[in-house]
Amino acid sequence: MTASDFLPWIPVFPLLGFLVNGLLYLVAHSKLGGKDAPLGSHGHGDAHGAGHAASHGGHDDHGAGHGGHGDHHDIPFKTVHTWVGPIASGLSFVFALLAILSWWKETGGHHEIVATLWTWIPMGVNGGWFGSPEFSVDVAFRLDPLSALMLGFVTFIGTLIHVYSVGYMGHDEGFGKFFAYLNLFMFAMLTLVLGANLAILFVGWEGVGLCSYLLIGYYNTKDFAADAGKKAFVMNRIGDAGFLMGLFACVAMFGTVDFGKMFGAAAANPGVYAAGGLMTFACLALFVGATGKSAQIPLFVWLPDAMAGPTPVSALIHAATMVTAGVYMVARCNVFFRISHEWALKTLGEDPSVWGLLTHDASFVVAVVGGVTAFVAATIGLAQTDIKKVLAYSTVSQLGYMFLGCGVLAFGAGMFHVFTHAWFKACLFLGSGSVIHALSGEQEMTAMGGLRKKIPHTYRTMLISTLAIAGVPGLAGFFSKDLILGETFLQGHPVLWVLAALTAGLTAFYMFRLVKMTFFGEYRGPKETWDHVHESPATMTVPLWILAIGAIVVGWVGIPNFVLPGGNRFEAFLHPSFPALPPDWTPHPHEVSHALEWALMLGSVAIAGVGILLATKFFYPGSAPYALPAKVVAAFPVAYRWVRNKYFVDEFYEAVFVNGLVKKGGRLLWEIDARVVDGLVNGTRHLTVGLSHVSSWFDKTFVDGAVNGVGDSFQAAYKGYGKLQTGQTQNYAFGMAAGVFALVCIYIIFA
Repeated sequence: MTASDFLPWIPVFPLLGFLVNGLLYLVAHSKLGGKDAPLGSHGHGDAHGAGHAASHGGHDDHGAGHGGHGDHHDIPFKTVHTWVGPIASGLSFVFALLAILSWWKETGGHHEIVATLWTWIPMGVNGGWFGSPEFSVDVAFRLDPLSALMLGFVTFIGTLIHVYSVGYMGHDEGFGKFFAYLNLFMFAMLTLVLGANLAILFVGWEGVGLCSYLLIGYYNTKDFAADAGKKAFVMNRIGDAGFLMGLFACVAMFGTVDFGKMFGAAAANPGVYAAGGLMTFACLALFVGATGKSAQIPLFVWLPDAMAGPTPVSALIHAATMVTAGVYMVARCNVFFRISHEWALKTLGEDPSVWGLLTHDASFVVAVVGGVTAFVAATIGLAQTDIKKVLAYSTVSQLGYMFLGCGVLAFGAGMFHVFTHAWFKACLFLGSGSVIHALSGEQEMTAMGGLRKKIPHTYRTMLISTLAIAGVPGLAGFFSKDLILGETFLQGHPVLWVLAALTAGLTAFYMFRLVKMTFFGEYRGPKETWDHVHESPATMTVPLWILAIGAIVVGWVGIPNFVLPGGNRFEAFLHPSFPALPPDWTPHPHEVSHALEWALMLGSVAIAGVGILLATKFFYPGSAPYALPAKVVAAFPVAYRWVRNKYFVDEFYEAVFVNGLVKKGGRLLWEIDARVVDGLVNGTRHLTVGLSHVSSWFDKTFVDGAVNGVGDSFQAAYKGYGKLQTGQTQNYAFGMAAGVFALVCIYIIFA
């Protein structure tokens, strides 16, 4: 079999898993009268349940139905769900691996392979401004270095999360529904990754948006979960409007949405497509979509609230699916962003102003938004006490790093961080789930402490991943983060480099704060909970260790070239996905000394080290672990209030958009409806009634008059002619003679 034969099966297996799990769940659901299966007694009481959610303001995701750790045998089809969900994802990984190996054997990794299944939209019309062929959309999958990278870690990490979910969600009433949604999530993400054109990518794009809504709002009987799902859905729809504008701009320019055709045409004639700024507009519109999907300023507020869903969902969203989609889309369209950058330089000159770049260079906008988001989210993470909220803002911040890399045209560096981040972030989220599982649903770090003694596997794997995300040398996060920092500085963006470097220090600080508050010191929660704390089952700890090992080793495929010539095999692998532009549209490489590169790398390590040392100092083991942080908070109360409340962005949106545009706008629309629309309707009614009276008068006077006049005429004629009908023969003979006489006279006169 060839790579093209394997490709269609990769998303099919999760789709089949969704259908099987979903149908079995619906069958069981209908037999129970529309209710989920009731669960038996629980070994540890009902601490995981709704009571905890209420006591902590509704932040517990481990609640509805997860009352303890006893064995349950009353979930219908549980054994089938347990096997079908992970196996469907696992088969997807196997076929992805086979496809990648076949593709490498066939092309050496230098060319893409496209498998076309059928023509979806045979429009048959000439599209585009530049004489492009007929527009049509195929259902087609594309395998190249970029999609191969995504396929590998999405399917592998996704499978680990499925396995972990067997243990984590084993007590949940909606076990089958959960795995159905999880499989559907994988199907949507794989469709997005494999799509050979923007239209198929958009189908997957919308699919992951739908699945995020279903899974974030999984505990839909809880208001906070339902609201979080709706918030994610609305924020993503705003971004999707931008995506659609970008897609239509591409159709206008190229007459197609096929990646190969668009990139080939753009690379061959960049000046033609850049002229007028339509290329830059398309890039900016697509990036608006990316800010929604990947939670960047100003559409980032949905991602922390997404923690309302089950923890495996958080891991899947943050590590393998959903939020990486925006970065992937920008990297996939790298040709457009590079052309936009070069067009801006040609238009503005070699020393453009910041404002000029913001209005002409889409890549610079990506870099600025990414850098600012990374820093802002990191500062918010400093003051969060919910363990999952800390990780959520960490994800927003790290996504900012990825966009920063893409924005400075280091697309390989940005995707490298996507790859490494997936491993340690999945481990951190699943580790937090193990902590929550052990503490019967507790998520507040202020009620934790000393857990390394009770859950050593969870502690060690989370510590490894924390070291990785902090950028400790030798671990995965160090290589990718340092590459982005270096490229940012070398591309001439010192301000963005400072922001990114400060973010690195803040990341190290708040992540070690998380570790210290969770695993060190004395336990600060209820004694009865501490007595029942135990390590998670193997279905949860084995995936943790696999991910932790990945967080150690995967970064070594991207050793900086100045450290080891040719050591960055990762960027070399991705290189064919970044088509070459004409020489006059290709930026000249910067001449940089190795000393500067070493200095930048050591500087980033030093900044991360300071963050780690400060966190260790602030949150030391002992009876008063918050003494020093309390002093800092007291010294900077305003700053703390702002970061603790997330810069009041949610409140601003509530006041301006929800209460302002929606409510007041609704009142305005009501007035328009009552006064204008209803006025038009009522006016039309009065006009119609008046016209009906006129019509009635006209009908009676003229139409009926004419009809009646004809009738009266015939009646009068009848009466006149009736008198001639005497019944006497001599009268009729006289009439005939008179008629003949008249005819003879007429003939004589006119002959």
